[in-house]
Amino acid sequence: MAGGVTRRRTLLLVLLVPLLALAVAPLWLPGVVERTYNPVHPPAAPVAVSDADRALHARLLVADLHADSLLWDRDLLARGTRGHADLPRLLEGNVALQVFSAVTQAPAGGDSGRGQEDLDRVTPLIVAELWPARTWGSRLQRAMYQAFLLQQVEARSEGAFVVIHSAAGLQHYLERRAAGGAVAPRLAGVLALEGAQALEGSLTNLELLHAAGYRVLGLAHLTDNEVAGSVHGRTQGGLTPFGRLVVARAEELGMLIDVAHSSPATIDDVLALARGPVIASHTGVRGTADNPRNLSDAQLDGIAKSGGLVGIGFWEVAVGGEDPRDIVRAIRYAADRIGTAHVALGSDFDGSVATPFDASGLVQLTALLRADRFTDDDIAAIMGGNVLSLLAATLPPR
Repeated sequence: MAGGVTRRRTLLLVLLVPLLALAVAPLWLPGVVERTYNPVHPPAAPVAVSDADRALHARLLVADLHADSLLWDRDLLARGTRGHADLPRLLEGNVALQVFSAVTQAPAGGDSGRGQEDLDRVTPLIVAELWPARTWGSRLQRAMYQAFLLQQVEARSEGAFVVIHSAAGLQHYLERRAAGGAVAPRLAGVLALEGAQALEGSLTNLELLHAAGYRVLGLAHLTDNEVAGSVHGRTQGGLTPFGRLVVARAEELGMLIDVAHSSPATIDDVLALARGPVIASHTGVRGTADNPRNLSDAQLDGIAKSGGLVGIGFWEVAVGGEDPRDIVRAIRYAADRIGTAHVALGSDFDGSVATPFDASGLVQLTALLRADRFTDDDIAAIMGGNVLSLLAATLPPR
């Protein structure tokens, strides 16, 4: 009899332990995943930052074209102990404007995931993070929910953070920030889509996403979609017929077209079709790190000719190393090729990459740019002025 009771208890434990683990998974699993995917690897040789470097950095309006922070289970109003960016750390880094991108799909194989497009690793993550059930099977709803999350950050920030939708809104924010005061906002955000799969093949959904606040349209991410071919995708195709309609309508709405992650054919098609500036929000250059993800000299030239910007990333594939000096080397190459007016920051903070510092450490770039003999005016442009000027010129007026 005792043996039977023991067996039943053992069986009960075997059944209960996995269920309990699943029940508490939302409390620990997202943090474990993020610590794995978004580490900080400080350089072996620390960057020397002088008082003059800090003084210049404090005067800058720093802007970054790409962070995926909305994907992760963190309160962006609190200083995090994992990942790369949140409001406290962005403010410590003197960031004035951050573009927050919405990730809606990622293959199990990551950047090299050709042929694994159906194994989406975003789905289990957002289920574990307890996102609403409507987001589990819909890329559109994932994007809409991330817009809601950023709006909630704005609502809870007590005026410290604002989401920018228009040129007038940007100007008002910059004026209030410059005036200072206890209730002046110190940080602004702009919403971006990382991959047009969030449209789910519908122009109507583009209108919905624009109404939700999205002002940057990344055409592709890690897979091909109904709009465009990805550099990581199976086909290496360009814009689809639907994609041409999307680009035209997005420009009419005042959305910037972003070719980061796009296939060479897509980039060529966009540069031939777009009427306004084109950006590559987070990328590298083949002149310093020769791989398919990075831009060729001809692509750099085309983006500059459009009046657009190249956002230099902070991760190894983009810049050929894990040291901040590699970032500056890529910035130097791009600036020498197309001029400082077309170069910007595109960190890819919280983008499933390792970076040499989190958002609080951006002063290191200012120091290294000064050491590389960029002028103060060039540093101000690269570190954020170019992004602010482009948004002022391309966002909807009101």
